[in-house]
Amino acid sequence: MTTGNVGTRVMERESGKQSPVKQVAAIRTGIASMHAQHLKGSRLNPLMWVFFGRKWITDRPISVFVIEHEKGMVLFDAGMTTRTKTDPNYWPDKITRMINNKVFRFEIGPEDTLTRQLELAGYAAGDVSKAVMSHLHFDHVGCIAEIPQAELLVNTEAWEHMITPNSVRKAVLRRDIEIPDAKWTQFEFEATENEAVAPFTEAYDLMGDGSVMLIPTPGHMPGSTSMLVQGDPPILFVGDLCYSLEGLMTDRFPGIGEKDELAESYAKVRALRERLPGMLVVPAHDPEGVEALKAHPLYSAKVAQ
Repeated sequence: MTTGNVGTRVMERESGKQSPVKQVAAIRTGIASMHAQHLKGSRLNPLMWVFFGRKWITDRPISVFVIEHEKGMVLFDAGMTTRTKTDPNYWPDKITRMINNKVFRFEIGPEDTLTRQLELAGYAAGDVSKAVMSHLHFDHVGCIAEIPQAELLVNTEAWEHMITPNSVRKAVLRRDIEIPDAKWTQFEFEATENEAVAPFTEAYDLMGDGSVMLIPTPGHMPGSTSMLVQGDPPILFVGDLCYSLEGLMTDRFPGIGEKDELAESYAKVRALRERLPGMLVVPAHDPEGVEALKAHPLYSAKVAQ
């Protein structure tokens, strides 16, 4: 386990100093359709809408975000493996398979590997130095075997949840996480007075220079983590904390998650956004968020998607 020295550095966009973050990019390892209630919430018991819901929302990207830093290439999440479509034994048990097949439909082809999508975007999987997992759901960690050289970072709380007996029923597949040669590092958030992340009072300085800060945004899963990237404007990658900026701004919670924790995380992200005018909030499965990212000055012109 490692921890970082958060310190009291502040992101000063007008300091005149060249940012150590050189580029950002978005790729996707497939496309998902999801139950509308999963994305937008429901007053029904989850088992009711899982089995009887009929409305689907389509064309949701399974995103991986690339951050080119002067110290190395970083990924936020690692996407979904093509084995979800090609391996009949991908789901470890019938109940997990049945529930997930009721909630999700995936379009994922042979070109939708992390390696190939990075290549199409002008990168190489072998150049990834770090990959931060927002959480350990199967569609966020599925391609870690393609980056065996990378340090894989996950919050300790997320890891501890993964090793509990019933995590598989939450679509956390320990079998595909504790794989040979995977270089996992558990990290813990540290108390901080860093004004750059206020009102958050804990953070983890990923690169040691304040340019990429990890902050706790629980609610979707234990140990859920967001990544704040220095830029003009700043960028906040939030994983599955929310599925749209509108949902975040209006407290429209997804159908699955701990609503009290989500409400607190949403309020903190909104307050952070007020302090950092124009800050982009980019959920993992939000096509509008990805499109907004493409207009950012740091977005890589190499990306053709």
